[in-house]
Amino acid sequence: MLALDFVLAAALALAPAVYTVHLETTKGAIVIEVHRDWAPHGADRFYELVTAGYYDDTRFFRVVKDRWAQFGIHGTPEIATAWRNRTIPDDPPKQSNVRGMVAFAFAVPNGRATQIYIALGDLSATQDAQGFAPIGRVVSGMDVADRLNAEYGETSGGGIRAGRQQPLFDGGNAYLDREFPRLDRIFTARIIVDGKQ
Repeated sequence: MLALDFVLAAALALAPAVYTVHLETTKGAIVIEVHRDWAPHGADRFYELVTAGYYDDTRFFRVVKDRWAQFGIHGTPEIATAWRNRTIPDDPPKQSNVRGMVAFAFAVPNGRATQIYIALGDLSATQDAQGFAPIGRVVSGMDVADRLNAEYGETSGGGIRAGRQQPLFDGGNAYLDREFPRLDRIFTARIIVDGKQ
């Protein structure tokens, strides 16, 4: 388990121009290629969080078939709460939220912190105009993303805007595992360098 001070001490550094993140999940591997020029603030934050191990042992708490698969609330309440208000400035969208794109979720302007979603369908009609800026795209494993358990839909985590996420911050993985035991999870999230994690 990550210590709170370790996660918060992760140095915010500029991410590489392009980098790859390997998510090992209960359904298999999902590989995301991140492009810093698409959304620099978002790409840097994702790099920081992955490097710190923030996404390890987290749940896909909001999966809606053909819409999105969302993750990014740490399973330890103290860590999730500590990062919740460490927001980053908005990036102007440069790419469209089509199937396979990956973006930060947010509720208010300049409110992106840790939550990420994978577009399981074409979300451009709604997400583009609202300012959701893709940071990358799934380059391998969209079939895995499509198989993530969607039985709970919005009930297991709603959206940030729905205001129903407090139990996730208060109870962490213990709450999710008790109330929504069949959620898929991320075992590890790692930066891939020269083909190695």
